[in-house]
Amino acid sequence: MKSLLKPFISLGAAALAATVLSGAAAQAGPERLVHVRVTDYTRAPIGWVEFCSVTPAECDVRPSPPRDVILSSKAWKDLVRVNKWVNETVKPITDAEHWGVVERWSYPDDGYGDCEDYVLLKRRMLIQAGWPREALLITVVRDKKDEGHAVLTVKTDRGDYILDNQNEDVLLWSATGYRFVKRQAQADPNSWVSLGDPRPAVATATSR
Repeated sequence: MKSLLKPFISLGAAALAATVLSGAAAQAGPERLVHVRVTDYTRAPIGWVEFCSVTPAECDVRPSPPRDVILSSKAWKDLVRVNKWVNETVKPITDAEHWGVVERWSYPDDGYGDCEDYVLLKRRMLIQAGWPREALLITVVRDKKDEGHAVLTVKTDRGDYILDNQNEDVLLWSATGYRFVKRQAQADPNSWVSLGDPRPAVATATSR
């Protein structure tokens, strides 16, 4: 998958510590709208558990202190660019069509994938470019059709922003129209936390 990383190798650590964001990023609103409320620890999605069993090196990490990204203008541009590029490069396909199973999380190395696969690639590209893993959280939501869906939450000093294969724009979480169910804990990607929705999460098996 190295060819997919080349356009963004230069994102760099500067995107983590630049000056205050100007212009296009959403304005910081009330605290309750800027950051998703975390309630308690919960069970990891089966897709993540199976992904870790197949690719253990990806999940063999030590717990670490939570970190947020300083949302500079450069960081904002990089997020928009990564989100747009992956969305345009990877072609949507369901796991049933792709692998013959209901649910399988994997990197879209062949250029095809569903929502979790888009998320995994965006997360990997940003991590390899120097962004902190603790700020890049795989997140399960219910979309506007009340179907399971996966997005990437980026924790920043200005709020929780969402990279989504259904939207070219990077939005504040509260502007997506989704119900947020669970996500990785900042300190440990193998631990998951509930985001306050009392309904159980469903399999995120749709391609879009």
